[in-house]
Amino acid sequence: MITRSIPAALTVITGSAVLLAAAYVLWLPDVRPLKTKNPGTTSFMQIAEHKAAVKGKKLDRNMVWTGLDGISGHLRHAVLIAEDDNFYRHKGVDWESTRLALKADLKAGRMARGGSTITQQVARNLYLSPSKNPLRKIKEILIARKLEKALGKRRILEIYLNIAEWGKGVYGAQAASMSYFGKNASELTPEEAAALAAVLPSPRRYSPVKGTRFMEKRKNQIISRMKASGYLPEEADEDDLHVVLEAITTST
Repeated sequence: MITRSIPAALTVITGSAVLLAAAYVLWLPDVRPLKTKNPGTTSFMQIAEHKAAVKGKKLDRNMVWTGLDGISGHLRHAVLIAEDDNFYRHKGVDWESTRLALKADLKAGRMARGGSTITQQVARNLYLSPSKNPLRKIKEILIARKLEKALGKRRILEIYLNIAEWGKGVYGAQAASMSYFGKNASELTPEEAAALAAVLPSPRRYSPVKGTRFMEKRKNQIISRMKASGYLPEEADEDDLHVVLEAITTST
């Protein structure tokens, strides 16, 4: 009798798990208030602060909301190049990047590469967690699609540039600009913008003002792509860029 009940119990458990997974994926937040209301916090911020509290520490939050027009065009351009150069061509998800990321993950045997667009990063930062699992990824995609329909590109980019992490407890372009360069986000030079954009994949591991081989390579790639796109002024020649990048690297 007990033996017969085991398959039935497994069926119930499996069915319940499937229903819970479906409920998790299909419950989506109402993103419409973001049209006019600036988010004062994010899921990522709260998770980081909770982790610090568990260790008996307090993680200060440095965040100063700044409208898109108050953020240097250099930084906007550098971030788009570094994080999502198809931003204005996709509808929240870059399916080719997603396919390549999935291929890389299957080869590595783990979810090592995200392939997330800026819109997906906004969805994840605001509502989800850093955990890497297929269900979270699916939900991220669904929320990203809602964000695109409700907000549009300009608002999504503005939110991203205000909630992106640029170091421990440092969120947004204005806080990052003041913390690392002592100036407003509107005053950033192309070189400073490239340095900030370069650290976005790992903002706690790298610093825009402390050079490593990876950072130098990353900054130079972004600068080169800014020039190739025709955005960076021609007068910013190689010698000038080298001098400024060296100054950024050696500063503390």
